[in-house]
Amino acid sequence: MRVAVLGTGQVGRRLASKLIEVGHVVTMGSRTADNADAAAWAAETGGAHGTFADAAADAELIVNATSGTVSLAALTAAGADNLRGKVIVDVSNPLDFSQGFPPKLVVPEAGSVAESLQQAFPDAFVVKTLNSTNNQVMVDPGRIPGRHSLFLSGDDADAKDQVAELLRSFGWAADQLVDLGPLNTARSTEPLVLLWVSLYQALGTEDINIGVFTG
Repeated sequence: MRVAVLGTGQVGRRLASKLIEVGHVVTMGSRTADNADAAAWAAETGGAHGTFADAAADAELIVNATSGTVSLAALTAAGADNLRGKVIVDVSNPLDFSQGFPPKLVVPEAGSVAESLQQAFPDAFVVKTLNSTNNQVMVDPGRIPGRHSLFLSGDDADAKDQVAELLRSFGWAADQLVDLGPLNTARSTEPLVLLWVSLYQALGTEDINIGVFTG
């Protein structure tokens, strides 16, 4: 599958590399075609890179790995025509580091970043997932022993099925994937990043995730 990964930070590079590892053709998108981090990643992995629009144009699936505070601008730059009919996997967290660490959560008027993207691009299929753990665990859940969970939110069942299949290729077991229902449930998972930050400060490790158990 042809996949666009929008964002050149640690999360974007980690996900893009994993996608290549499991057999996909990946183009990394950034604001400018000459982004140094994207060029270095492409040279190392054999992937391609270009602008947000370049990456999204030929992609069959799009991963939004930009900061949640700029995600809407990034996808707008990618172009509505390039997003139409495609699944957008939104892994972003809307964190404001302007006053230092720990960051604050920015809650968009729509209720979540995922919902703001869906409102802006109604012809795309936004699925929220992966944002509740760190980028190493995203692509290697076995870093944390035992059972732990990953959440999916989205309004289109087929889109969520496609994303769940992708997550299973990363190593996530079917019983680790918790479908929360419609996209508005992202309002409850985006704030989980603040709990993750607090746990990181308390425990001193980034290998942290949440497990959900039912009786």
